[in-house]
Amino acid sequence: MTYREILRNYWGFDDFRGIQQEIIESIGAGHDTLGLMPTGGGKSITFQVPALAQEGICVVISPLIALMKDQVQHLRQRGIKATAIYTGMTHDEVIVALENCIFGNFKFLYVSPERLGSELFQAKLRHMRVSFITVDEAHCISQWGYDFRPSYTQIAQIRKLLPDAPVLALTATATPAVVEDIQRQLGFKERNVKRMSFVRHNLAYSVRRVASTREQEVQELLQEYAGSSIVYTRSRIGTYELASWLTAQGISATHFHAGLTHREKSERAAAWQRGDIRVMVATNAFGMGIDKPDVRSVIHYDVPDSPEAYFQEAGRAGRDGEPAHAVLLYDGRSVGTLLRRIEDTFPPEDYVAQVYEDVCFFLQLAMGDGAGVTREFALDRFCTAFHHFPVRAYNALQLLSRAGYIEWADAEENHSRVMMVCDRQELYTFRLAPAPERIIHYLLRSCTGIFSEYAYVEEKEMAHTLGMTEQQVTELLLELGQRHILKYIPRKFIPYITFVQRRVEREEIVLPKAVYADRKRELAARVQTMVAYLQTTECRSRYLVSYFGEQEAAPCGVCDNCLAADGQRPPSEAEREAALRKRILDFIEREGVTSLLQIHFPDVPDSRVGELLHRMMKEEQLPPFLT
Repeated sequence: MTYREILRNYWGFDDFRGIQQEIIESIGAGHDTLGLMPTGGGKSITFQVPALAQEGICVVISPLIALMKDQVQHLRQRGIKATAIYTGMTHDEVIVALENCIFGNFKFLYVSPERLGSELFQAKLRHMRVSFITVDEAHCISQWGYDFRPSYTQIAQIRKLLPDAPVLALTATATPAVVEDIQRQLGFKERNVKRMSFVRHNLAYSVRRVASTREQEVQELLQEYAGSSIVYTRSRIGTYELASWLTAQGISATHFHAGLTHREKSERAAAWQRGDIRVMVATNAFGMGIDKPDVRSVIHYDVPDSPEAYFQEAGRAGRDGEPAHAVLLYDGRSVGTLLRRIEDTFPPEDYVAQVYEDVCFFLQLAMGDGAGVTREFALDRFCTAFHHFPVRAYNALQLLSRAGYIEWADAEENHSRVMMVCDRQELYTFRLAPAPERIIHYLLRSCTGIFSEYAYVEEKEMAHTLGMTEQQVTELLLELGQRHILKYIPRKFIPYITFVQRRVEREEIVLPKAVYADRKRELAARVQTMVAYLQTTECRSRYLVSYFGEQEAAPCGVCDNCLAADGQRPPSEAEREAALRKRILDFIEREGVTSLLQIHFPDVPDSRVGELLHRMMKEEQLPPFLT
């Protein structure tokens, strides 16, 4: 089949969009290719279509497990064979998946970058017939990218194992320097960039300085812009609090962050995508792989650290081509908060060395010892004992990890584990009550290889499926453990630290330039760009796309600055308040109002009306009989 026939047969589209066909023909001809496509440009089509047109399997490297699972599921729903290898799978599951790829049973193998260095993976990869390699979120391989991942550097090793397989690198956000670095890091045989315009003609950018409260500002925006919305905030607890507040105001909302279980994430994302929930209040953990074209507004409750993050998140609005809005909120503290993030993310080098020394004392590690030693490490207890601010200490540990002194697994990477200690035949000789028997049946259905290796389990998800409480599930698993039917290791909310090398003196700690100085300078430049974006009077769309190297873009005509230049600027907070004051007085006169409780407008929050009425009373602007 031709590329267009594959597109029509599997996806039902008659033609390609934008530069999709250019990229497909380039990688299809065996050329290393870098595709730059903004969010919603249809990146997945550019590797899925040519892979189906060729013999062999396409290896897709992606940093997000949830995104891999979603894409595998979507491909299978279209009758396309695909599988994924990611952290958390048992050894048996990995072996089966890789063997099936060798035997030609799959067209797509999704893999996380952390898996690339595995000897098992590399050994199996040598026996696969690979058509080409796709690197999604390719900016992660660049030292100059805003989301650099050291694990991505393993891709160069994979290229050596598959010298004849071309590489397709895809990203939605890359500055000119990152574009060059991606091609160098991936060993492109020739420079080959396919670039789609980053201009979104239907997306109106605006920045609002908050005069009242951010919650009220969000509510007003949601009343102004009908339809589905995403509200981004940096804090996990903030997602819950804002979603609860909006719900109390009669706006259907839910929250989303990385700390939720997989089931909770899936259910909330599905409800929002169906339109059962109007507003998704989320951290930046939400959005990758979300296929909802009719999002009418994206509101940023906090200012992001970088233009790349902002452009990608804001770009999730209006992917259907219809008018949409991207609004960024800020107040007098926002700039200071942004600047503090630089020092919090990259604390002074002597502070990082002090954290290293304090960790060694905390774990009672002697000088010269420690290479390969793994210890439990409770960050909160450590910070209390040595008087460290948690955010700075956390980032100091991240820097020590990138510099090669330690490796540390955050608490969220740890899960409860279960393994059967009896064989299948012996299992059926146990006399079990109905409740523990249901636990056993659940484990046998859900956990592959559980008789030979530990399997990860989530008690909360088990409880939901089995109609029990989380405490009941935990107690039943412990009971089965006491009866020597299985081994159960409950999840520990404590991270681990592994010392990669022996303990050294504090003065010997050196943070390489590429790990510290260069990365700090890049973050500072991005933060300053975001500060300038808040304050600029030029077209906001042109400002953003010029950052990504698109210098000739025309003014968009729909952002707040373009409207202001045309004399159509959105009203300021003072002007909006003056208009509401007039509206209140006109309403009182027209409707013969005798009580303040009668003053209500369906498009303005009651709390905002109430605050303004209180001020107007103090200023004696209301008729005397109402006061």
